Amino acid sequence: MASSVNPTVRRRRLGQELRKLRELKGMTAEEMAERLLVSQSKISRLENGRRSISQRDVRDLCSVYGVEDHRIVDSLMQMAKESRQQGWWHAFGDIPYSVYIGLETDAASLRVYEASLVPGLLQTPNYASAVTEGSWPEATAADVERRVQVRMRRQERITDPENPMRLWAVIDESALRRIVGSGSIMREQMEHLVEFSLQPHITVQVLPYSVGAHPGMYGKFSILEFHDPQDASTVYLEGITSDLYLEKPNDVQAYSVMYEHLRMQALNAEDSRRFILQIAEDWAGAGEG
Repeated sequence: MASSVNPTVRRRRLGQELRKLRELKGMTAEEMAERLLVSQSKISRLENGRRSISQRDVRDLCSVYGVEDHRIVDSLMQMAKESRQQGWWHAFGDIPYSVYIGLETDAASLRVYEASLVPGLLQTPNYASAVTEGSWPEATAADVERRVQVRMRRQERITDPENPMRLWAVIDESALRRIVGSGSIMREQMEHLVEFSLQPHITVQVLPYSVGAHPGMYGKFSILEFHDPQDASTVYLEGITSDLYLEKPNDVQAYSVMYEHLRMQALNAEDSRRFILQIAEDWAGAGEG
């Protein structure tokens, strides 16, 4: 379950407030950087929530922006303090996509398109282990175990009995056909997918090969939405060495439209379940190969 104080979300919200103050002052990020003798990239990272900020930095920024209401300053400084706390994922060490985990932990809904793999929130432990071993050849057994533990912990967002996250997953047929680990692992994963898809807050749709060319051919992406209207919807694009987070309304709208096209082209939920069960039978016949 999401913690009461999510440092990632606090950084993000604090950055949004600081950006508003700068814009009200009529200053550009470049002008602000020159005023504080820091790089423009630092100002940008502070405002997009990708970098933690100290209470002293908040105080200095408020001074430059001419904020005289002590209640506003105190509120922003409290957010800065909370943004430096550690989320549950920090206990697992250096996780490269920790910013995403922080957003996912607080998200109200998630729309995900996957082209090559079963989405992480729907993976079995065995499948997650085989995926990690295959995609990270240099990983030690301890590395693999840690990644699997994080993935299983993330799944608490969709298994929370009181406040489950709404999940909509469109999965390309290739993700179901590619053998990961063994035939038995794949069969177990297919049955797991069907079981999850029966939950009222989870929708799984398969995009079959027969669709041909489709809008998702450029790669996987996720769209996160939040309960608080202050938290802008975010498109997440995962990379090998770095990730991309898109929050501009036009970007989010473009990906939302793309997702609607994928949903319309994919099999409906019931037909997708039957399709996945047929693939599970195929994997059962494949044995361990």
